Amino acid sequence: MKKDLLLWNFAGFVFTSLGGTILHFLYDWTNKSVLTAPFSAVNESTWEHMKLLFFPMFIFALIQSSFFKDFSNFWCIKLIGILSGLILIPVLFYTINGIFGKTPDFINIAIFFIVAATVFIIESYLFKSYHCCKSPYIAFLIICFIGLLFILFTFLAPHIPLFQDPITNTYGFKK
Repeated sequence: MKKDLLLWNFAGFVFTSLGGTILHFLYDWTNKSVLTAPFSAVNESTWEHMKLLFFPMFIFALIQSSFFKDFSNFWCIKLIGILSGLILIPVLFYTINGIFGKTPDFINIAIFFIVAATVFIIESYLFKSYHCCKSPYIAFLIICFIGLLFILFTFLAPHIPLFQDPITNTYGFKK
C-alpha cells in the first residue's frame, strides 16, 4: 500500500500541477468564454489562483475515490488536504509579498507548485495515520460547497484584496 500511495500522490501532484497550469490560461485561450470562467482563472487575484488548485484536486479526488473505497476516511483526508492548500496559497503569497514587496512571477508560480506538493505530502501522512472520520459525507459536501463558492465568487466577487486583480484592480469575471 505504501508504494501505491506514493504513486497516487505523485500522480495527484502531476495532475494538479498540469491542471492548474492549463486552467491558468484556459479563460484567455477560449477568448474569455463565460463557460470556462467558473473553473479557470479570470484574473490574477489570489482567489483565482486558489481556484487553480481546488478544481484539479477535486477532479483528481473524484477519480481517486473509486480506487480508495476501503478508506472510510478518504473524503475527510481530501477535505484536510484541500483546505491546507487553500490556506497555504494566500498565507505564502501575502507573507512573501509583505516581506519583499512585489515578488516576481516565478516566485508566485513556485508558490503554487510548492503548495501542491505540500498538500499531497500532508495527504500521504494522513492516509497512513488518520483514522477518525466522523462523517465522510459531510466532508464531501463541504468540498462541493467550496467549489460552489469558487463559482459564485467568480461572478460576484467581494470587493476585498483577496479577490482583487493586482494588475487591473478589478474583481472577478468581467464581460
